[in-house]
Amino acid sequence: MDGIANTMQKKAAELERMAEVLVTGEQLRLRLHESKVIKDRRHHLRTYPNCFVAKEIIDWLIEHKEASDRDTAIKIMQKLLDQSIIHHVCDEHKEFKDMKLFYRFRKDDGTFPLDSKAKVFMRGQRIYEKLMNTENTLLQTREEEGVSYERTLVASEFIDWLLQEGEMATREEAEQLGCRLLEHGIIQHVSNKHHFVNGVLLYQFRMNFRRRRRLMELLNERCHSIPENHDSPFCLRKQGSDGGNTSFLSVSPTKEIKVVSAVRRSSMSSSCGSSGYYSSSPTLSSSPPVLCNPKSVLKKQVSPEELQAPGGRYIKKTFTIVGDAVGWGFVVRGSKPCHIQAVDPGGPAAAAGMKVCQFVVSVNGLNVLTLDYRTVSNLILTGPRTVVMEVIEEMKY
Repeated sequence: MDGIANTMQKKAAELERMAEVLVTGEQLRLRLHESKVIKDRRHHLRTYPNCFVAKEIIDWLIEHKEASDRDTAIKIMQKLLDQSIIHHVCDEHKEFKDMKLFYRFRKDDGTFPLDSKAKVFMRGQRIYEKLMNTENTLLQTREEEGVSYERTLVASEFIDWLLQEGEMATREEAEQLGCRLLEHGIIQHVSNKHHFVNGVLLYQFRMNFRRRRRLMELLNERCHSIPENHDSPFCLRKQGSDGGNTSFLSVSPTKEIKVVSAVRRSSMSSSCGSSGYYSSSPTLSSSPPVLCNPKSVLKKQVSPEELQAPGGRYIKKTFTIVGDAVGWGFVVRGSKPCHIQAVDPGGPAAAAGMKVCQFVVSVNGLNVLTLDYRTVSNLILTGPRTVVMEVIEEMKY
């Protein structure tokens, strides 16, 4: 039995590594398209569509703090080359070189090799995005064996939905797809006790397609992971002691530094759907999902009346935040008013001046002081790429 368990864990780890490379590569591709690093280029009277220059992308990675030096940047791109995410436009170089050579993402020229594992992964990603981007009651908080789990799927209802959406033709095929999604680590039984079966058992997505990946993660041998809570589009989790390095820093009232991860929605449309991010997913052998949110960064909650009182100790600021290829880079929490719980130091929100503990006053001209963070999150996610936010913060004396 131990041998079987070890084999399953190795398979799960292998699938997770493959998934992380695919998602990381796709997020980078979208960012490079948005930055116009990927474009049609000419050489010796020939045009090479949708390609980038190796030397330029190394500069870009260092400029955007995705790599500390040129050697590290080369290793990152070599990893993508080895995994068939990118290739030399003429397939003449198997090594990524810091030269004026043209490379291209295989997804941009239709040469990406789709083996069975990649096909299941991409199918799962499409289903995930479809569920997240449409109004439905499929994902709900439910109880199983006296324990409450958020964003769960009832197996039989999930099968019904797959048939309604035309994803599968028969219930038998839909159940087989559910089994493949579970075996590939995309979904899991809420307490990891059962395989996927057509019935009333509860399942959750455990593959987090929307978490923004740092490219340095590609060089890590192991994918550290933390449980996830899909409580809202902006999700905040407390990092375990062995957590990874793709996190935000947030200061608690006691000034203790806590590491938390967050969500960012894609601001670009593509054939593969959104590519923002959620926190990283647990392995098949991980502990059950964490069911509560981390402690608020606020020292005390204040009312909308206190914030707007004449002569008060609060000042108002307005930020215009233009989302990049993976979103805006902040976490909203709280209610009446909600507040900024965490900010990605390298994201658009931080660049605009947003900080933790600021209270959200309005989103694109709509007053949200009396709304909760779920409603505010939804306003942002369903709104334009450029978000104008008014916030109030305590004056520093």
